[in-house]
Parts: sequence; structure tokens; C-alpha cells
Amino acid sequence: MLYKVLSLADALSQDFPLSKVMVDLRSLDGVDLDALGSIGAGAILRVDGDLASPLPMLHSLTMPEVVASGDVIRVHPSGQVNVLYRRGANANTLFATERCNSRCLMCSQPPHEEDDSWRIGEMIDLLQLIDHDLPVLGITGGEPCLLGEGLVEVLRAAKRYLPNTVLHILTNGRLFSDRAFVRSFDQAAGQVVWAVPVYSDNAIDHDYVVQADGAFNETLNGLHNLAERGHRVEIRCVLHRQTVHRLRELADFAYWNLPFAEHVALMGLEPMGYARSNRDVLWIDQLEYADTLNQAAAYLWRRGIAVSIYNIPLCVLPDQARPFARKSISDWKNVFAPECQGCTLQDSCCGFFRSAGDGWRSRGIQPVGLRAIA
Repeated sequence: MLYKVLSLADALSQDFPLSKVMVDLRSLDGVDLDALGSIGAGAILRVDGDLASPLPMLHSLTMPEVVASGDVIRVHPSGQVNVLYRRGANANTLFATERCNSRCLMCSQPPHEEDDSWRIGEMIDLLQLIDHDLPVLGITGGEPCLLGEGLVEVLRAAKRYLPNTVLHILTNGRLFSDRAFVRSFDQAAGQVVWAVPVYSDNAIDHDYVVQADGAFNETLNGLHNLAERGHRVEIRCVLHRQTVHRLRELADFAYWNLPFAEHVALMGLEPMGYARSNRDVLWIDQLEYADTLNQAAAYLWRRGIAVSIYNIPLCVLPDQARPFARKSISDWKNVFAPECQGCTLQDSCCGFFRSAGDGWRSRGIQPVGLRAIA
């Protein structure tokens, strides 16, 4: 079951279906539970289970602070609780599928070939319970486009329930080389930003990174087909030893061949999944490519293309590159190192992935002081 967790006041005033609302009574006593049941409330959330209830009741959470008002949770019959949407989080994402048609060297979510089409229905149910004023919602996988018509249904539901929310979909873009497939998403044009990775200006390097022959040509054809149908497109490149040596050429390639891209994201590596097992071919200290990264970002910016640097701490970037850097790491993954104590830039810095131990951190990590800024 999926439930929207709401305070009693919000449950009575907001327009979410009451049958899908779990009323948070952890700070209230003396509430008439029979009355809640009579108006159609779906369930209640309490600190403990010492009270008989006519409604399904969730209680005695091991980590009560994890579930808050506004969240959407999945409750298993076993009592396991998963938070699928968090009100106030700096990023919320729908997980579409574990399947993928690429095997990227640095994939942080290694794919599994199993039938998880059940996720389509869950995503549609979840969309009905997400706050209507959410500015951006991510969709990721695996490769979401492998859902085919299922993804079309999800986007149709998003247009109905969250018409003012931008959908940021991470996809390798390869299936969009089929023009008929692209046309099936016409109704989503404008609401969706398709975030597509291009790892090099040439097929040999790109196909090696994604471990799929022909992927470069499929991705480029897909990008042009999306643009032709009026879709919004973002280009992404994960930075590691196999991509940074052609980063300047990639920026030039993107400007001349993908001028319709509204944003380019240059992204530090997340040390999870395949990235860990492929560390020997991926790892490079961020200091070694910081100047090249600065040149690539400035090249794109001077030519009118919005550019961002994700997942790279400010202290290892040249001063000129810092305005491009974003606080990009999801709050539940985000940590700072002991070396960050006293840094004047910490409030605007992305910090580190929780999975990034000492072996994944640059030797240049150090606090930035007022004198260094001046």
C-alpha cells in the first residue's frame, strides 16, 4: 500500500484522496478514530500500538524521524516501510526499472534483467500523492525507456496530476533513434527534460564507456530526433579517466552538433556499483583535470549554453570554475569530510557522496578561508 502521510489538519484541508492518506497522530491524543474511519481516512500513524484502532495503524517505527508529514510511503505487510517521496528534500526521483541496454563502466545502479513492469502502476499511484507544487521530479533507472508504452502512461499521468512539475528523465537516449518511438512521447514535449549522456566526441570512446557497440550513433540520432519533435534536452558527461582526456573536444562537439541542448552537466563520479569494481580504469584525482574542466565549462558558457558542474567540491576547482558548481548531491547521500571543518564555502559546496571514502577523494581537499577567496 502507498500512503500520503499528513497531519490531521492537512488531511482535512488538502485534496489528496482520504482513502490514501495516513493521518499522523504522533503528536496528538484524544482523536476520535471512529470519526476518522467514517470520513474515509486510509490509516493512522502513531508512536506506539497500545490503542485499539478501527483503521490500519503503523506504529513503533525504528527510526521515526525518517517519516514526516507530506511524505509518501510504501508499507509492506511485513511492516517494512519505504519512503518514496519526501516533502522538502532537495531531490525526489521515481525509480522506473532495473533493466538497461547499456553496461556503463561507472554505473552506480547496476542493472538486473527482471520483469519489474509492476513499477509502472506504482509510479502512477505515487504521482497522485506527490505535492502539486513540486517544481522538479526525476525519473531514473536502469533505462526508463525500456518501459516503452508503460513510460508513455506514466508521463500521461504526470501531465494529469502534476501539470506544473518539470520531469527530469535520465536516459541513454539510444531507443530514441527510432522516430516512431519518439513520436509516442509528443504529449510530454515541454514538460520533460531528457538528460542524455554523451561521453566523448567520438564513437570509440563513448561506446567503450557504455560497453555497447553502436551506442554513440544511436544516442546522437536519438538526440536529434527528440529535438526535431520539440523536446527539451540536457547533455551529461560523467568525469573520470576515460572521459576527461577528450573533455575540451566534447564541449566543442556539443556546441557544433547539439546546439539545441539547453544545459550541459559535467559530473563527478559517484563511487557505487560498477564504479567500485572498475576503479583502476576510472579513478583520476580531480586536481588533474580541474583546469580542463574549467576550460570546457567556460567554452560552453561563452557560447550561450547553460553549464553546470556537479559532484565536485569547490576547493579543487579553479576560482573561475566555481560559479558553475552546484550543490548537486541528494541530501540523503551527502556528507562532508573532516578536512571541511572551518571552510567558508561549505554552505554552497556539494561536499561528497556518502559512499566516497578516502580512496575516492582528491588530495586537494582543504578548507577555503577568507584570504583564499580574496
